[in-house]
Amino acid sequence: MNNYLVITGASRGIGKATAKLFVSEGYSVINLSRNQCDIDGVINYSIDLADSEWPIGFEAELIKPLQQADRICLIHNAALLLKDSIDSLKAENLRKVCEVNIVAPQRLNRLILPSMKPQSSILYIGSTLSEKAVGNSYSYTLSKHAGIGMMRSNCQDLVGKQIHTAAICPGFTDTEMLREHIGEGAENSLQLAEKVTQKRLIEPQEIAKTLFFCSENPVINGAVIHANLGQVES
Repeated sequence: MNNYLVITGASRGIGKATAKLFVSEGYSVINLSRNQCDIDGVINYSIDLADSEWPIGFEAELIKPLQQADRICLIHNAALLLKDSIDSLKAENLRKVCEVNIVAPQRLNRLILPSMKPQSSILYIGSTLSEKAVGNSYSYTLSKHAGIGMMRSNCQDLVGKQIHTAAICPGFTDTEMLREHIGEGAENSLQLAEKVTQKRLIEPQEIAKTLFFCSENPVINGAVIHANLGQVES
């Protein structure tokens, strides 16, 4: 079969692990991100999703191979995470976060949906913060809650098209984004691991496997899946 994965932010972390897995499963993989994914076989488009003009001049080139695809899995993985709060978040920063985390996914949905045949899928990378909140992650939490609403609305709008959708919400995953947010150092990672019942961080490959399973199983539709190793509630 001529299967395609279209994924944002596959140059590192969960996105890169996901691209690697889908390539190994015979998929043609297209990555949209500022930096290239260095996995053999991945087609890279250098795009800054925070730029509101990014789709211009790009649509036809992306759509052409997808029109021949038997199945497409679209994964909205790229995200912008800032440290902010109700008393510090500026409007321009909120717009930038929403551009990456909310507007860009919908632009891709609208662009790629006409090429999607039955058994295709649209998957969102959520977060523990998709359904709860902590301090100092205001814009990110807001956008991740919105992502759940997008996914659930997609499910309803796609009735009868045999295209399924889900949101996979990782917990504390050992990625560059996490380390940039909490700071480098084993001590910081250990503190997070204490908040997980398994007492460790998630490996990006574990989330990649979860995404692949969801893409292959239409019974998972409109679902929010928390892949977090079990978090300790306090």
